[in-house]
Amino acid sequence: MSDLSAEDAKLVTLARAARARTRALEGAAVRDSDGRTYSACTVALDTVELSALQLAVAMALSSGVKGLEAGAVVTDAEQVDVNVVRHFAGAAIPVVRADGSGEVLDVVNT
Repeated sequence: MSDLSAEDAKLVTLARAARARTRALEGAAVRDSDGRTYSACTVALDTVELSALQLAVAMALSSGVKGLEAGAVVTDAEQVDVNVVRHFAGAAIPVVRADGSGEVLDVVNT
């Protein structure tokens, strides 16, 4: 995580913790325009499925945020769907994709 700013590294740490705490497929975290963070994990029930990133954005929205600065997803998947961030926060929002050890695999901009 040395290539990341301290704030973005914190997002990866929060996403890793959310994933590990629940043993979910993914963990995610987002930072709002005021610097507050929200973390979540994948929800996979018979009646509802949400990616970790979708849930983290929903948590931020339910707290009344006006925008997002960045996000992070810890996953074994080769790609991350960042549409929820793009639809809420617009273009050029960085979303870090990292593996379970916290190694940054790439950064996708919305």
